[in-house]
Amino acid sequence: MNEIIAVTIVTILAVMSPGADFALVTRNSYLYGRKLGLWTAYGIAAGVWVHISYSLIGLKFLQQQLPSLIYIIQYIGAAYLIYMGYKTFTQPPIILNENSSDITNRQAFKHGFLTNSLNPKTTLFVMSVFSQIMTSENKINKLLAYGVFISTSHLFWFCLITFFCSTPTIRNKIFAKQMTINRIIGIVLSALGLSLFFANL
Repeated sequence: MNEIIAVTIVTILAVMSPGADFALVTRNSYLYGRKLGLWTAYGIAAGVWVHISYSLIGLKFLQQQLPSLIYIIQYIGAAYLIYMGYKTFTQPPIILNENSSDITNRQAFKHGFLTNSLNPKTTLFVMSVFSQIMTSENKINKLLAYGVFISTSHLFWFCLITFFCSTPTIRNKIFAKQMTINRIIGIVLSALGLSLFFANL
């Protein structure tokens, strides 16, 4: 019971902490509407399973090789965040229309999936959790249940963000200042990417 409570609290705090996932969902939700915001959230929840999978399959090996693997993930993820920041910062004004968008469901899903799966913050979070709960007492079914909980928590939280940012009244207010907000989100994403890039130089 103590283990379940600990994992629950740590997961909720980690999911709710602002970061690249939060910025991306906010962006896609108010720019493109609820549907594409939700697809972005689905992508994030799916991306979590990348971290869960390699934690379950080879945690001990990954722990030994962690520095080099984290560097590779970090640089790829940093480049992607900088790219998304640039795209957001230079996003031209668009007309508020739920049915017109310059990205598809698949692209929104890909945005969420890549942003999360290439995020070293999520890598370290998932591995730190599983390194504590992978004991002889915990069978694979229980570990998978923890994985489902972590992924579902991401999905639930970012769906809430999507519904909030795509609510017509709130979306209209955000849309009125879309250029300023796009630039702020673009700077945040790029800054996160640059901080990851230079962290180990």
